[in-house]
Amino acid sequence: MVSSLFETPKHATHFRKKGSGVAVHLYNRAMDSRMVFVLLWMLLLSTSTGIKLDGNGYVDVVIAISSNVPQDNRLIDKIKEMVTEGSLYLYHALDEKVYFKEATILRIMLLIDNANPSYGFEPYTNQYGECGAEGEYIHFTPEYLLNDTLTELYGSRGKIFVHEWAHLRWGVFDECNGEKPFYHSNGGIEATRCSKNIKVEFYEVTAGGSLQQCSIDPQTSLPTKGCMFFLDRNQITNSSIMFLPSLNAVTTFCHENEHNYEAPNMQNKKCEKATWTVIFEDSVDKDALRSLKPLQSPPPPPSFKVVQRKQRVVCLILDVSGSMAGSRILQQQQAATHFLRNIIENQARVGIVQFSTEASTLSRLTTISSDTTRENLIKLLPKVAGGWTNMCLGLSQGLQILQEDNGDALGDEIIFLTDGQATDNIAVCVPSAIQSGAIIHTLAFSNSAARELTEMANKTGGQFLSPNDKTTSNQLMDAFASLTLSTGDYIKEPVQLESVGARTSDWFNGTVSVDQTVGNKTSFVIIYETSFPSVYIQSPSGSVYTQTNMSHDVSQKTVTLKIPGTAEHGDWKYSIQAKILQALTLTVTSQATQADVPPIIVKTHMNQQFSDGTKPMIVFAEVSQSYRPVINAEVWATLESETGSIHILQLLDNGAGADAFQNDGIYSRYFTKMVNGRSSLKVRVVTLILIVVQLSPPKPPIFEEPLDVGNFTRTDTGESFMVKLSGQAPSNFPPNRITDLSAEIQEDTVLLNWTAPGEDLDQGTAKSYEIRWSFDLKMLRFNFSNGHEVNTTAVSPQKAGSVEQHSFNLNITIQNGTTLFFAVQSEDKQKAKSETSNIAQASKILPGPKPQGISNPGMNLTVLVISLCVVTVVLCFIVVVVVCAVKRRKRSAKSDMALIITNEGQNNLYA
Repeated sequence: MVSSLFETPKHATHFRKKGSGVAVHLYNRAMDSRMVFVLLWMLLLSTSTGIKLDGNGYVDVVIAISSNVPQDNRLIDKIKEMVTEGSLYLYHALDEKVYFKEATILRIMLLIDNANPSYGFEPYTNQYGECGAEGEYIHFTPEYLLNDTLTELYGSRGKIFVHEWAHLRWGVFDECNGEKPFYHSNGGIEATRCSKNIKVEFYEVTAGGSLQQCSIDPQTSLPTKGCMFFLDRNQITNSSIMFLPSLNAVTTFCHENEHNYEAPNMQNKKCEKATWTVIFEDSVDKDALRSLKPLQSPPPPPSFKVVQRKQRVVCLILDVSGSMAGSRILQQQQAATHFLRNIIENQARVGIVQFSTEASTLSRLTTISSDTTRENLIKLLPKVAGGWTNMCLGLSQGLQILQEDNGDALGDEIIFLTDGQATDNIAVCVPSAIQSGAIIHTLAFSNSAARELTEMANKTGGQFLSPNDKTTSNQLMDAFASLTLSTGDYIKEPVQLESVGARTSDWFNGTVSVDQTVGNKTSFVIIYETSFPSVYIQSPSGSVYTQTNMSHDVSQKTVTLKIPGTAEHGDWKYSIQAKILQALTLTVTSQATQADVPPIIVKTHMNQQFSDGTKPMIVFAEVSQSYRPVINAEVWATLESETGSIHILQLLDNGAGADAFQNDGIYSRYFTKMVNGRSSLKVRVVTLILIVVQLSPPKPPIFEEPLDVGNFTRTDTGESFMVKLSGQAPSNFPPNRITDLSAEIQEDTVLLNWTAPGEDLDQGTAKSYEIRWSFDLKMLRFNFSNGHEVNTTAVSPQKAGSVEQHSFNLNITIQNGTTLFFAVQSEDKQKAKSETSNIAQASKILPGPKPQGISNPGMNLTVLVISLCVVTVVLCFIVVVVVCAVKRRKRSAKSDMALIITNEGQNNLYA
């Protein structure tokens, strides 16, 4: 149920895909143009988007405020001001072609959990795709939006909004680098920036607040850590927004003719082309932006709609036609029971409809207020199947149920399960179902289920899942378990620890780890196919639970153990004995133990929901603890087609191949073994020992003692995807592009390092490498074959993911101060070549006196950003260093854990 707080004459918007929130998030999710989807989801699935251009104006932009953010009426006004200001900046930045036309602001009205960690004020965008790929969401915080003094540090909110929008929508990257703010160029020292037209000066700030010339590190001949570059706020240069949006004169993105290809920044590493070029040649809007004509006059202000979510309303629409008879109707009953008993949250309202030849209501909307309510709904689930498959009747009946609470289905949910083709013409009723405003999750429980199910899910913000009916797969249980609601308050959300199955006539054994972030409401659900097995579950301390401690539902063939209170932390062992050959499955769920320690969660998705086989697909799994990345986990993806072919991939977080950033908790891998038809995705995460760094309370941050969460397991199910190959088999993919090439010159020896690609993208072993170098970066970038070749006959590629090191001497004498550039291509057995790697640069620097280029002749300090007073230096001058350093920390998780720092304030400025 939603209520509108502010109406405009324009139509409302709604989510299509899932996102997540801790403060204020802008979501890059698809939406239908007339409805509001007010459910805030954590599961980040596809990078496909419904944010779209309506003429020259972006519509279907949704900004969600988490339940953890206290009510503050100023927040809504500040969001409106930011988007309105950003609309004009966007208009001027892109040749007066586009602006923000419409946006929806969502306020999730649930209990505010003040104990949750508070995040700092730094805006950032969660993006982990390739260059030009859309990001997942923009993260703003209330502190940033409400504290006007922060605009002195970061610049106007509108321009920062455009900066982050470029990350989100167009897949570009930062042109600064907080880790490498300086680099060698032509014998001198340059600041990492784009473009070089932006003038900078180098100084150190002493403890007393005065300025002095920078010191030089004798090992690198670069400025020491205390050196910072200062900017003339009033200089005349209009680019670049991805480098320095806070500079008044900066109004556009870096063009190709001014792009600094040498700068060691993420834009060059990921894209190796100008931001402007990526936007107009590689982004989702490339075709529209090239064809749009500039507006004749400045755009009107955006229109806004503000909505509040009151409670979750769900209707289960369940197929009981003849084709559901036998094991399918039983599996439907088992999975729906699991959803009602363990997944759906308290205070949600639930209705149940069944359909076959006719449709009937089994339960009108009922508020989940107790375990008794849940069990009463479970008793009403259908148990008998027969008749035709009139899907339109089921949809119509379900929509009527949803309209009972407030007269419409706007923002309510439908879980629509069917196993076959419609007897009636479902195409007739799909448009009205989409227009109803309901979010429709569709579960296609067979290979022959109607294709319109995918359309309904995609166009209404629902998930499309295609579980198979194998009794050992547990896929229908997983599908229902994935339909959780996230409001940013992960403490109250169920977490699936395990989901596994086997067919055996002997013992079915295993271990489930209950780590220190979960333990409440822990349940073990065992489903058997034929006869009641013997079940033994042992706690970490040795206590054994048997059938006498469990509930047994003979009609549903399930055995359930609910652990009273908080489950012991540690390894729980299960042993299930089947005395005859039969299928057995186990599902384990739990919730957070402590109100101030969020659970570790995993969310998985494919980068595309449809593929014709010409481009590889990418599997993503994000493992996190309330936005803190979890690293060093073992992550396995199982991709199963409707024809039964199964492919298992280990996902990696090594920053190579399909993985964008090392140690960011996002595990990725290319998927190349595509087959025609629908496929399902399931991810299992395991770890031996994991150290998680906890965030401090809202105050200047300190590093607390790490929390050893111990062993843990997690499983998650992603949306199903469709493959329709253009030929008989998928394309032969070349080795993946190397993106982490680095170079170092030691005396007259060059040392190169990179991560090995595979025979097919990031899998297998490539056949050979081709290494070239040049004095000219652009020549190597655009004409790789014209570079000087390095003899690689003695180099044998290692298995994909391995660390490659290669040292060699060039046939030239490398002079002191010389900068060289290197690139690599790899080749497979079919002579398919990879794209050229990132360009690595290295300089020969011998320790000596201060090199040329560090002095600052003729610099008038009165025009520096810090000109007002020396005391304010650290509050004004270091915009680029602060922003880049923060974003670097958000991407960098070293040996123990990546840490998203909160509320750093001025402490950040010295990082």
